[in-house]
Amino acid sequence: MPGKGLWKFRPVIFASLSVCFVFSLVSFFWNRWVFGFELAASVIVLAAAIFRYRALQHDIHSLLLKVSQSLDAADKEALVSFPLPALITAKSGEVLWYNDRFRDSVLDGGDAFGARVHEFAPGLELSSFDTAGTKADISVRGRKYSIYGNRTHKDLYLLYWVDNTELKNTADEYLLSRPAVGIIMIDNYDELMQNAKEGEKSVITGLVEKEIMNWAGNTTGFLRRLDRDRYILVFEERHLRRIIEARFDILDSVRLIVTNDRMPATLSIGVGRGGQSFSELEEMARQALDMALGRGGDQAAVKSRGGFEFYGGTSKAVEKRTKVKTRIIASALSELIDGSDNVLIMGHRSSDLDVVGASASLYKAVLARGRDAKIVLNRRTSLAGALLSQLETQGYQNAFIGLEEALPLVTRRTLLIIVDTHRQSLVEFPELYRAVRTVVVIDHHRKMVDFIDNAVIFYHEPFSSSASELVAELMQYIADQVVSPTEANALLAGITLDTRNFTVRTGVRTFEAAAYLRRKGADTANVRLLFAGSMNNFIKRSALVTSAEIYKDCAICATDEDETGDMRVVAPQAADELLSITGVNASFVLYPIENTCAVSARSMGRVNVQLIMESLGGGGHQTMAGAQLKDVPISEARARLYTAIDKYLEVNKG
Repeated sequence: MPGKGLWKFRPVIFASLSVCFVFSLVSFFWNRWVFGFELAASVIVLAAAIFRYRALQHDIHSLLLKVSQSLDAADKEALVSFPLPALITAKSGEVLWYNDRFRDSVLDGGDAFGARVHEFAPGLELSSFDTAGTKADISVRGRKYSIYGNRTHKDLYLLYWVDNTELKNTADEYLLSRPAVGIIMIDNYDELMQNAKEGEKSVITGLVEKEIMNWAGNTTGFLRRLDRDRYILVFEERHLRRIIEARFDILDSVRLIVTNDRMPATLSIGVGRGGQSFSELEEMARQALDMALGRGGDQAAVKSRGGFEFYGGTSKAVEKRTKVKTRIIASALSELIDGSDNVLIMGHRSSDLDVVGASASLYKAVLARGRDAKIVLNRRTSLAGALLSQLETQGYQNAFIGLEEALPLVTRRTLLIIVDTHRQSLVEFPELYRAVRTVVVIDHHRKMVDFIDNAVIFYHEPFSSSASELVAELMQYIADQVVSPTEANALLAGITLDTRNFTVRTGVRTFEAAAYLRRKGADTANVRLLFAGSMNNFIKRSALVTSAEIYKDCAICATDEDETGDMRVVAPQAADELLSITGVNASFVLYPIENTCAVSARSMGRVNVQLIMESLGGGGHQTMAGAQLKDVPISEARARLYTAIDKYLEVNKG
């Protein structure tokens, strides 16, 4: 294509020739033969440059003439007098023609013939106009344009530029000024005040409130105190975007406020954005705050019409010392049991010791209150086979049924108690959940978006070690007299499993529950036998640990062996064992389940594996989590895991 915009280099060419003449004059005083040669060469080069420059101009004008001739008179007149700026470029992006309005409004009276379109319109992709009806938005010299165009049969692009700067500025200002509502809560207020002196209480609340007010003062919104531990902030979308970019740094600032007993203050924040009214925004903020608290607190949740987004959540959940809520839940659950026809108890898929232990005690409590009960699970996929066999020899022969037997038992007054999960997608039998009208949830996992939202009682305590711990506390108020060594052993097994033999996620109430079960006859040696595995599983676990590689202080291993080899039991055990290696902060084991890649994740608390697993579509706790990637091979799942770890470490560099 002739032209190519080369005349823009004319000053450079003439400057270079000038330098050649200067050197020729200098050589006159040194050697006249050299002077003559250099002068002749300079003259020849100058003549060639002038000739080539004129030829180039001729080529450009010829090209423009051909372009002009390719348009008929009506087309040329329409383009020249068109009320919008119009531009014709070659496929390469070289400017071939534009009308006067384009030169005046877009180029500010300048010249762009032969130039590349991206030189004055960076980011404009001509290939996007290969499809008819395409529009591109771009900014040029402080003005905003919507560009409409199409590709002609001669591989030329005809572009129409619509200057809508004012409209776009108005639209941007509308979006940035949209209101957002935030509810801020000191989520461990009671714990901070519990052992503080009167003078210390006012100092602590004053420091926290000062941080909140300074943070809110960076916006143009207003902050109001709703209660002793709760505030509401109404502000604009422009400030919310900045706050999200800073990942709600107020959480880190408040966490630096520590009481005399070394307990840091923590906040939970719920924000509603994108609502149609202030009342809707306030309701969205409350829902977001509930999600933040349900995930353990010390984090922010933003709810929009597209769902939830979470920020923070790097610290452990704050343990609630009071058991007032437990007594209230126990009373409400007792009333529901008494008013039902029968009770069905169900856990999550691939039920474990925690599910079976909690279910067995609830089963006994329901029978003690004169109602029929059944535990619904899948024996084939259960990971608690040893406990199931033990229970069946100790009075639970008719307690366990499958889905086919459970569905005919459902009536309008059937009560379904779901333990150890609060997610609709993880219950053992979704069909049973959908068939029952009255549902109770008892769970300890950090709250996820797809939680069961129609539960009459939603007993959710993310600080608790296990569902068995929660049920052990409830049993003291529902039917303490029926807890025998059989139920005590089952509950202690569930607690032992989820605390990894009381090494992680243990609080004061965890040991209180264990002490209660010990008084009821729990035998630690008997519980230990439930964790015994076969020699084959020991060999597989050892092979997994041996094959592990270290990636950024995380131990990662994978196997291609499917679930038929008890890998669902071996993988979590291998993940636990990998944590005993010096320098390993988290462990991940990948293994296939039919057409799904499962990931078992563990940590000792320095790494929040829940956040890493959530980025893969899973969830769990800070120290124990998992994910399932459907139709994803092991190699790809490993690559996704590396990316998730990198992203987590980048966000949580401290």
